[in-house]
Amino acid sequence: MKFKLYILLVFVTHFIEVKAQDPVFTQFLIVPETLNPGFTGSASSWNAGIIHRRQWPEGNRRIDTQYGFANNLVTDNLGVGITVLNQKETFTNYNYFQFNGAVSYRIDLNYNWRLRLGLEGGFGRKDFNFGNLLLEDQININDGSISGSSIDPGFLRYNNQINFVDFSFGVLVDEENAWFGAALKHLTRPDISFLENGNVPLDLFLSVHGGYYFALDNSPTMILPADTDLLVSFNYMRQSQFNRLDIGASLEMNMFSFGVIAATNPEGRSTNSHLVTSLNPFVSMRAGEFKFGYSYDINTSRFGQNQGVHELTLTWQSKYTCRDCDNYRMKLKDIRW
Repeated sequence: MKFKLYILLVFVTHFIEVKAQDPVFTQFLIVPETLNPGFTGSASSWNAGIIHRRQWPEGNRRIDTQYGFANNLVTDNLGVGITVLNQKETFTNYNYFQFNGAVSYRIDLNYNWRLRLGLEGGFGRKDFNFGNLLLEDQININDGSISGSSIDPGFLRYNNQINFVDFSFGVLVDEENAWFGAALKHLTRPDISFLENGNVPLDLFLSVHGGYYFALDNSPTMILPADTDLLVSFNYMRQSQFNRLDIGASLEMNMFSFGVIAATNPEGRSTNSHLVTSLNPFVSMRAGEFKFGYSYDINTSRFGQNQGVHELTLTWQSKYTCRDCDNYRMKLKDIRW
């Protein structure tokens, strides 16, 4: 029985290490609030949206992740908002939930460039139902029936739920055609151990990101509509040993956009690492104040038949801007009325 408990302990330890990684979204261009709290209020109007992401949809390995946000610019320089994150695994019954408040402050550096400082913080919870684990002494070898309890007292010392407080900080600079920023998440490094006396601080999550718009003024109008832009973007992420660099390009039109993002593993720490781990085409369509997006991550590594990753987004942006503000709307958030 002690051997069984040891195996359980190894499983729990590995599980904690894996779950220390944050969810990553493909359509960060449509919902940049997932990158940096500095984007809070950058639309200069009421702005809200949701993401639904499903990894490996077939079989019991499915992972569903939802993200929601709402924010507005309340004064000429101050933006406030909320964000909600929820992640659920089918196989392990693991659930991760976080609710945050966000605030940003804009400083005009000169006529063109603006600096935005963002802070996000709130409550987090990680759940894992250890009651669903089955130990050897719970099985009646005579008839195969399952007992509801175990005689092993160590089994009862595992927590089903972890609650913690978490904060993130971000900085962002932007002008009409460019934006660059960095964010650091989990500044308080909360303990996420499921063991009673464990100590597993949540690793810091660093993100460095940016984008630039190239105007395609000389493109033939029979191929591309007028005012079409080429947006080139990147997002570098690091958390403990995990690192990833997303590089993307998209054609941005008034009512429609499409592009592709390459997810890469630039450091390639293991012998089986691939430089390009997935190719992620995406498309979006605007209808009035709403914008719909869809992306599909095509795996290029040897991870097996995982059916890829589907991601759906729906965002809403009010056409009524802050009445008393200068309304420096970011081009990334410009709905081009």
